[in-house]
Amino acid sequence: MYIVGLTGGIASGKTTVMDMLKNLRCNVIDAEEIANQILKPGGAGWKKIKKYFGPEAFLDNGELNRRYIANLTFSKPEKNQLFIMLIQPLIRSHIMWKVVRLFICGHQFVIINIPLLYESKMMMSYMKYTIVVNCTENQQVERLLKLGEITEMEAMSRIKIQMNLFNKSDLATFIVDNSSSREYTQEQVERIVRLLRASKAQWKSRSIFFLGFVSLSVAAAAVYYTKFK
Repeated sequence: MYIVGLTGGIASGKTTVMDMLKNLRCNVIDAEEIANQILKPGGAGWKKIKKYFGPEAFLDNGELNRRYIANLTFSKPEKNQLFIMLIQPLIRSHIMWKVVRLFICGHQFVIINIPLLYESKMMMSYMKYTIVVNCTENQQVERLLKLGEITEMEAMSRIKIQMNLFNKSDLATFIVDNSSSREYTQEQVERIVRLLRASKAQWKSRSIFFLGFVSLSVAAAAVYYTKFK
């Protein structure tokens, strides 16, 4: 099995592309969904945020004040780095367990959505291919403003703090242009899935795993024989 990274910019359309991939029966792991789980009251991430960010980071019902955290991390780089340092290891651990289970089940590939993939470098060394969901900056702003929770200035600030979408696209194996119609986005996603399913990368990954397993088995047998002969 091989791993494919999915990323993009804020409001570029990653969720839309993820839904399309799931409808095409691809295995998709969403780092944002995992983050939401560990940040629920009492969760491992929730406890870390409580320790380092204080009570003002929470609502009266104990849930994380996401607007407060978003404004804080987008406006103060040092707080953003602290948040990433606290949460990222927990997310990575959850992802790895999901990947291992899919590998054992014999799946060809898994797609992992990590919004800040290139910025954080999280699991980059494990990824065979990467997909970037692209659109124009104006579209990002428009989509953020439609949520009705932030101003245009805040939207621009959140966009600028991330790596430029075109720079991300330069690093990608595949690009999904989500600046046009949904039908056009769907066509691109279907083409990428066909290419992924035609890839032979899974056999190389399984060969490496098999050889590693054999090597460990031989080494263990040698130690056992030496010790108990």
